[in-house]
Amino acid sequence: MKKAVRRTLGVGVLAGAFYGAWRAYRSRVVKVAGETTWEAAPFPFPPIPRPAAPPRVEAAEWIEPVDGGCPDSHPVKGKLASGIYHQPGGLNYRRTRADRCYLDPSAAETDGLRPAKR
Repeated sequence: MKKAVRRTLGVGVLAGAFYGAWRAYRSRVVKVAGETTWEAAPFPFPPIPRPAAPPRVEAAEWIEPVDGGCPDSHPVKGKLASGIYHQPGGLNYRRTRADRCYLDPSAAETDGLRPAKR
């Protein structure tokens, strides 16, 4: 029984040491333009940074729809729930009730929407 406890503790200590070494390696390696460089890491290990959020569109590039329709000045219909925008002449453009009306497709894409498939 004592032997089994010693082995279990030994395996746990080795696993902990391996995990600590792995975290130290991962936190200090920085890849810039395909090259690996080393930099000092503070203690405790810093979290891996998340990518920045995409920039939001200013209010001048989109307007609120009137009864689900868009005026001629901002013809692109954006649906926030689905994350899709519809352009005039598209398959579902006429039946889509817009959440936002955009000046052009690039403004809708900047706001995080993707184009409709057709």
